[in-house]
Parts: sequence; C-alpha cells; structure tokens
Amino acid sequence: MTEGGGGAGDSDASAILIPLHEARRERLDMPVGFDRRELDLILRLYGRMVAANEWRDYAIDHLPDRAVFSVFRRASEVPLFQIVKDPKLARRQGAFAVVAAGGRILKRGHELANVLGVFDNKLRLVKA
Repeated sequence: MTEGGGGAGDSDASAILIPLHEARRERLDMPVGFDRRELDLILRLYGRMVAANEWRDYAIDHLPDRAVFSVFRRASEVPLFQIVKDPKLARRQGAFAVVAAGGRILKRGHELANVLGVFDNKLRLVKA
C-alpha cells in the first residue's frame, strides 16, 4: 500500500474518526440508562415483590443526569420506592441509591446488588 493511494478504504476511515471532544459531548447529551445486568437485578427483585403481592406496577425514567426505576403499589399512587442511578455520584457516595416514598435515602452504594439488599427480609433474633 502506498501513501496517498486514494483507495476507498482511506475515505471511509477518515469519515469514521470523530474528535474525542465531540464524542464525549454526544455521550453527555444522551440520557443515563440502566444496562442489561442492572435491569436484570432490578427486574428479579420486582418479580419477587410482585409474587409477594407487595408491588404492582413500575416505571423507568431515563433523565439527562440520572435513571430512575420507580415501583408502585397502585398505578395511581406516588412511588413506594425509587432505585436511582446517578453517575455523577459514582466516585463519592456510589452511583446507586434506594429512595423511599418520603424522599429518605434508605441505602446508597457503588454496587447495585448491595444496594438492593435493603429489600431482603432477614430473620433476626429478638431478645425478650
């Protein structure tokens, strides 16, 4: 191959290259979302809670700064809980949080599985 050959592959390669700052700007303009692994964990929990007759409906919001999975007892009510992914907090408190209906943060962390552990019913020894 010679330089400046002008082959078809050369023009395609230059069209694909995007400056780094433009690619980053496009990524920042896109809304935040849950990836497949995260949705799998959340929907497994949702299925267990629906089977236990505690939750009945859900909504997923992909906002510019965070993604929110809201769960409802009835569709006409305010959400019982919100599972929030906020990438801006990933290095500090953790990107994931579980928020109760009143706005109180029940648990926050870096790993979604640990944060969802707040819903696990564990038996505790009660001393009389």
